[in-house]
Amino acid sequence: MVKPDNLAPLIEDHPFFKGVDTKLRDLLVGCAANERFEAGQFLFHEGQKAEKFYLIRAGTVAIEIDQPGRPPIVVETIAEGEVAGWAWIVEPYRATFDARAVTLVRALSFDAKCLRRKMEADPTLGYDVLRRFVPIMAHRLSAARLQMLDLYAPPKPAKEKTVKAEKADKKSKGANRAPDARLKKAKKKDGK
Repeated sequence: MVKPDNLAPLIEDHPFFKGVDTKLRDLLVGCAANERFEAGQFLFHEGQKAEKFYLIRAGTVAIEIDQPGRPPIVVETIAEGEVAGWAWIVEPYRATFDARAVTLVRALSFDAKCLRRKMEADPTLGYDVLRRFVPIMAHRLSAARLQMLDLYAPPKPAKEKTVKAEKADKKSKGANRAPDARLKKAKKKDGK
């Protein structure tokens, strides 16, 4: 297990907190822990109380929407350098998706209550964390919307023929009729 004082470099090295002020990083360390998830394990479930968020250090995580009786809809697959879980920051603090480890995952987890208390006490930290999370929230909602559009979109109609394709069809039909027309003319000539 990584000791708390050794978590500071891990936080600094993660792209999500790139450029974080040393004072703010030290506040984050007090809420952080190192975690490991085996393939198939869930980091969190939709509807579950959002008590943590995760900075993915290694491995792959599927962000999913559960469909009873059917396979889940994968909204997005995230990997090293990305973040899982944003519902901890918005009331009612309930996960909006499932997060499932696709491979072995190593992550830094952050205790939501601890971090919210520190954000309320230090508005600079609160602003810094929020400005980093808002783009993730917007991106995940957009990804979910696109998946839903694909899922519920009506079937696409057959492609309409282009003018060029229609002319080609007419020519080929005319070419097919030409031998018949010649045959009819020949039969008339012979008197049949």
